[in-house]
Amino acid sequence: PPFNVMAVEQVPIFPGCENVTSNEERRQCMSDKIAAHIQRKFNTNIAGDLGLKGEQRIYVMFKIDKQGHVTDIKTSSKYSLLNKEAERVIGKLPQMTPGKQKDNHVDVLYSLPIKFNVIN
Repeated sequence: PPFNVMAVEQVPIFPGCENVTSNEERRQCMSDKIAAHIQRKFNTNIAGDLGLKGEQRIYVMFKIDKQGHVTDIKTSSKYSLLNKEAERVIGKLPQMTPGKQKDNHVDVLYSLPIKFNVIN
């Protein structure tokens, strides 16, 4: 079974986070880079087109596999169009250095909420 990103011995390394050494800092670096990626790529106009207002949340979970690829993307929100957009954006994350447990590459689960405000 995959390891949770909080429990794995060596956290996957997101491109640009190679010089960070501790797991805690790697997790933070990965989180910051994923947030920046989402901010750049996510089309928030979809929510406006649906007539939504205020804060929107999409819960996302995915696996970083033994090769460092993002797979098994699962999304949860009330709106299938937002789920599809979240899947599209997370699917464009770059390949990472895979996580390790006892010197073996392992699958690692990562989850996050995507939150944004709809301003009409």
